[in-house]
Amino acid sequence: MDVNEEGLLIILSGPSGAGKGTICKRLLKEIDVKLSISATTRKPRNGEVHGKEYFFITKEEFEAKLEENEFLEWAKVYDNYYGTPNEYVEEILNDGHNCILEIDPQGAKKVKEKRPDAIYLFIIPPSMQELEERLKGRGTETNIEIEKRLGNVCNEMEYLGIYDYVIVNDIVEKAVEKVKAIILAEKCKAKRNNYYIF
Repeated sequence: MDVNEEGLLIILSGPSGAGKGTICKRLLKEIDVKLSISATTRKPRNGEVHGKEYFFITKEEFEAKLEENEFLEWAKVYDNYYGTPNEYVEEILNDGHNCILEIDPQGAKKVKEKRPDAIYLFIIPPSMQELEERLKGRGTETNIEIEKRLGNVCNEMEYLGIYDYVIVNDIVEKAVEKVKAIILAEKCKAKRNNYYIF
């Protein structure tokens, strides 16, 4: 297989409320990219569908899959398990599509150990005040949960060293264009195009 035939694995992380989901939705409409669906033990939010946003499974089911090494990465975040099914990701990449994993920094660190060739992007809001306003605006968490998420931002920022790029999401359109430019540049890298003979 030629190096460039396989899709790119793109890791997208950032604090809750930074706009990862919004950026992913735009990318899905504008370029050839597919979003990996993660498995989780948390309860579905309003409007979320099993097999679309997440594979919603029980704690027992998740732990059984862990025993079988069926996840590319997994982490326990806010008292729930999250994991990326390895087979699902490989299927997307082998079909020649780019694959985005929207995961937390703990998960990204685990993926990096197995897939250092992936592209690692960290999305941040323009300020903590803006982040707090976004979280409150979602209406999906209590004030206590919002405070917990805000308090965890500093911990997440400590993982910045594993990422290749940091993108400030002040205006969604600009952030999306930056991600698209990064993907295009990565596709053009010599190491991904070493099958040409002149």
